[in-house]
Amino acid sequence: QVQLVESGGGLVQPGGSLRLSCAVSGSIFSIYLMGWYRQAPGKQRELVATITSGGSANYADSVEDRFTISRDNAKSVYLQMSSLKPEDTGVYYCNANLIRRIGDRRRDYWGEGTQVTVSS
Repeated sequence: QVQLVESGGGLVQPGGSLRLSCAVSGSIFSIYLMGWYRQAPGKQRELVATITSGGSANYADSVEDRFTISRDNAKSVYLQMSSLKPEDTGVYYCNANLIRRIGDRRRDYWGEGTQVTVSS
């Protein structure tokens, strides 16, 4: 089975920084896209950033120039967050679009989420 586990969330003051990590485990043929989404109370889940297997990154306008998505291998993805604002508060979810076995269709997998709270 495929598992995604996030870590690194917590409480931080406005203007501070946090680094989120996501580890993917299990037997996987290929990961094509990894990313981070977030959800604030009473709001829909929204895209934060994605990164391809080739290292090309995409960001939501609200986090451009403040967040950086990266990877250190084919099964790990990170989100470096700086200049944090109260509006960044929410549960952050790791996502991976992957093929488990050769011949299978690409499918999305999700982590359980990690809480990020930006407050004075």
